[in-house]
Amino acid sequence: MAKGDWARVPVILRFPEQGPMVETYGFAGSRGDVYLEGQRFVPLAPSQTLFVFMHPSSTLHLLPMPMALADAGLHVLCAASRYPKNDSALVMEKVAVDLGMWIRHAREQLGYRRVVLVGWSGGGSLSLFYQAQAERPSITHTPAGDPYDLTRAGLQKADGVVFIAAHLSRAETLTQWLDPSVLDEAAPDERDPELDIYGASCPNKPPFTPAFVEKFRQAQVARNRRITDWALGTLEQLRRRDDGEMERGFVVHRTMCDVRWIDPAIEPNGRRPGWCYLGDPRIANVAPAGLARFSSLRSWLSQWSYDKSNAKGPANAARVHDTPILQIENGADDAVPASHNAIIRGALATPDKEYVLIEGATHYYVNQPDKLERCVDAVRDWCVRKRLLPG
Repeated sequence: MAKGDWARVPVILRFPEQGPMVETYGFAGSRGDVYLEGQRFVPLAPSQTLFVFMHPSSTLHLLPMPMALADAGLHVLCAASRYPKNDSALVMEKVAVDLGMWIRHAREQLGYRRVVLVGWSGGGSLSLFYQAQAERPSITHTPAGDPYDLTRAGLQKADGVVFIAAHLSRAETLTQWLDPSVLDEAAPDERDPELDIYGASCPNKPPFTPAFVEKFRQAQVARNRRITDWALGTLEQLRRRDDGEMERGFVVHRTMCDVRWIDPAIEPNGRRPGWCYLGDPRIANVAPAGLARFSSLRSWLSQWSYDKSNAKGPANAARVHDTPILQIENGADDAVPASHNAIIRGALATPDKEYVLIEGATHYYVNQPDKLERCVDAVRDWCVRKRLLPG
């Protein structure tokens, strides 16, 4: 089969969900129904195995990896959640249900016998969260206290999970990127100069001392907890008032600040110094597209709260006992910290786990066709050995 000899097939799912409030905009959140959109990449040769890509809030059908798998003759589904390209009100428990609907559709409607979850970037922790709940469901409420029962959602287990260039979780990664110099959430210009590492007047410069890094990390966690406490308190006030206001949106300022980006000696890998996956970190820190820039109370608690989120990677890795997992680390990743891969690998409860390092590979494989090919080969080889693909 020639490279690119496959078709893009749009897929739309619709299923009912009743609740007192919807957090999606427009038709997708109306009439008590949930609508999901995706694209299936279908090569000419049939297959009994489908590779499912899903990210909590991104659409992945234009990324190199899904297309490269299709070029290799593998069937791929790029599945969007109900929050495509807008995570301001995203609730992770609902994303897990969305993923479950895609897996059920793949088996029961599309006829695939085997489903492999491919967790790229933020999809990695989502895959672990989903698989943990599919193996041993336990969640009956969101972190905001809203009933949302995954134990009765009928989540079908994936047959395997591939973890590629993936971080710990949205909550843990954001916490490690929060600017700890912010003193007042409503006044982002009020900052602690000791922690303002992008500021010219900051007395702490790279290379940073271990003591400073520890202080910096503690201040990041403390800021996350302050926002969490405020979100919980505000939700409780709204419940007590009972005047029809159930939710509130807010801005989280300065969310792309990490000592690793300007000090390459901290958790070294092949990444470019003074750079992050969104470009210059000083600009990304304040840009409208920064991570978690806009949020709702419930969304903060579910996807961003360091203490309350159910979707934290290591905790869910420890709950995955029965699934083969392939972990692929990109050696020059400029988004996923190098330490995250080892933490996930150490936390996985399944004995059936393998690890591949692709030296020099960046997060998106930009201008790296050889690295991308290495990744595809690793996935295909592993799947053949695990009998997820024919040999």
